[in-house]
Amino acid sequence: MEKFYPLLQAYHHETLVEAGCDEAGRGCFAGPVFAAAVILPKDFFHPELNDSKQIKESLRDELKIYIEEKAICYAVAQVTVGEIDEINILNASFKAMHLAIKKLQVVPEQLLIDGNRFKAYKKIPHHCIIKGDGIYASIAAASILAKTYRDAYMKNLHTSFPHYNWKSNKGYGTEEHRTAIGQHGLCQHHRKSFNIVSAQIELFE
Repeated sequence: MEKFYPLLQAYHHETLVEAGCDEAGRGCFAGPVFAAAVILPKDFFHPELNDSKQIKESLRDELKIYIEEKAICYAVAQVTVGEIDEINILNASFKAMHLAIKKLQVVPEQLLIDGNRFKAYKKIPHHCIIKGDGIYASIAAASILAKTYRDAYMKNLHTSFPHYNWKSNKGYGTEEHRTAIGQHGLCQHHRKSFNIVSAQIELFE
């Protein structure tokens, strides 16, 4: 049976230039956090566009191409593991979004942020929308780009660190990943500030 995807709202404000923003990899044990900012035309539509976590990888890859072709502009940025450990993951997520917004070729008049918190970027008004990637097309588009770019990055890292199987788990704390950490320890791409080892004491006792 064909899966039904809810129709997303094309915009929050009818006339303002809006950029949707979202991050990917905030809860991962390893790898950078990525963020994307996307400005879509007001008439943008794709029937299968949705929160990136709700759709399969092959469709995300197709949507990435469509979004990049149809968007007015888009940008993707990342913040490294070292900086995540230095400033914490919440601030790193905000910074990644700020970097993506800064890279946009068109200056937005309003920001639509997925989630309930954001650090204001310059003087651009913003709206925090819980589960916004399932409500507004521009946030969903940002979630697709952040996720696909980060997944590609982790797949590339996998070639040098195959024992963690990042091509599959993308750095998230799956049972497989946790078991590999128990066997091989942490590497330079793991987030030391996440206190991963002590968090897994129960698993390895």
